[in-house]
Amino acid sequence: MQLKKLNDKTIDQLFEAILSLKTIDECYIFFEDLCTVNEILSLSQRLEVARMLGKGCTYNQIEQETGASTATISRVKRCLNYGTDGYRMALERIKKL
Repeated sequence: MQLKKLNDKTIDQLFEAILSLKTIDECYIFFEDLCTVNEILSLSQRLEVARMLGKGCTYNQIEQETGASTATISRVKRCLNYGTDGYRMALERIKKL
């Protein structure tokens, strides 16, 4: 499902709230209230998998370093190859690709 097709005011509100955060400390405060620790770990793991795939790492290397399952690695790879380039855009902006 494409998120943009939802066009929901509550999703817009969430994204506006995230965009309003100004520091890493503010992000920690907001996301601690918003998500569980495991949800944050999963999101950060996917971003790291995307970074490593972008650097040409193998599935084995990624599995060993991140603990991500091959299913997660495959899903992220599919997004990198056929998605909307969200991972690439974010990683390039934070200078991690």
